Amino acid sequence: MKMNGEAALASAANPPFTIADIRAGIPKHCWIKNPWRSLSYVVRDFSLAFGLTAMAVYIDSWIFWPLYWTAQGSVFMGLFVIGHDCGHGSFSDKRMLNNVMGHVLLTFVLTPFHGFRIGHRTHHQNHGHADKDEAWVPLPEKIYKNLDSSTKFLRFTIPFPLLAHPLYLLYRSPGKDGSHFNPNSELFLPSERRNVFFSTVCWTLMFVLLLVLSVVIGPVQMIKLYWIPYWIFVLWISSVTYLNHHGHDHKVPWYRGEEWNYLKGALTTVDRDYGWFSHIHHHLGTHVIHHLFPQIPHYHLLEATCAIKPVLGHYYKKPQKSSPIPFHLMSDLIRSLEEDHYVSDTGNVVFYETDPELHRSSWNKNIYSAICSMLKG
Repeated sequence: MKMNGEAALASAANPPFTIADIRAGIPKHCWIKNPWRSLSYVVRDFSLAFGLTAMAVYIDSWIFWPLYWTAQGSVFMGLFVIGHDCGHGSFSDKRMLNNVMGHVLLTFVLTPFHGFRIGHRTHHQNHGHADKDEAWVPLPEKIYKNLDSSTKFLRFTIPFPLLAHPLYLLYRSPGKDGSHFNPNSELFLPSERRNVFFSTVCWTLMFVLLLVLSVVIGPVQMIKLYWIPYWIFVLWISSVTYLNHHGHDHKVPWYRGEEWNYLKGALTTVDRDYGWFSHIHHHLGTHVIHHLFPQIPHYHLLEATCAIKPVLGHYYKKPQKSSPIPFHLMSDLIRSLEEDHYVSDTGNVVFYETDPELHRSSWNKNIYSAICSMLKG
């Protein structure tokens, strides 16, 4: 969906409030980072993870296994979110505690802490920037049209984009060089390379531990206990990251040059209601306040969001209320992947455009229709 010039101009206009106005509306206690409370969520999530593992081993029924995989993958996502908070410094005011817990939590779900932390910092510093953003950054038209047809199909056809997290860590996005594992990547400053190397070593030790456990308890058991939940987690992190920046009912702008600023970029983010999973995921769907002020702990995000709504007014994109299972988001995801393919190479305010040829070939169209029909039930 393209927007006319008048609508684009309205979307790109500076809002009638400032960051300071928004900050003033947030209760003071929402800024307090309580390390004991943060640690209590770590204990809770690891207790759930190991408790679910014990139940799965004890029950060992194919009726229970799918429930275990879904629940455990969602708990892995919760552990990731707390580790992600450590990277923002919202876990505590102690850098050492943030780094230690960040390594424990993110390494457990095979994500290098410092590599991810720094890359994610780039995302927050450039949110909504068509060229400099880091997570699910729009493809410029020239890069998009130079991709081969199979790459386009895999990038914009479910379930393939939802498996992107490990590939993003390894290779970043098309048009961007580097790896979250490589200390010499252009993502990192020379002063950060030692930390990145350490995180990559921790990731490697975790992977070796998983291989050892596969030998000890058997590869099939390890696949059931860890690897399938891990891929459920990958589905979660890839889809949540995408939906928090895409798929709103009205197209959101992407900025370049003088049109971009931190506030306008933050307001391009989208809040989502994930039903029961919102609690398990520590309310990562409250994404607008998180991008405005990433230093706010996750357990204050809901209250802070309620506090800033009167300030944001119609600039706040109210999420659709979810049933316990957020099935409604699947249609948003499918629609966005059908429509949001690339942005223009030129212009300081751009919107996603659609490639009408993407799923037009008979093979692609049949496969794509079958996948969408299955997912829509």
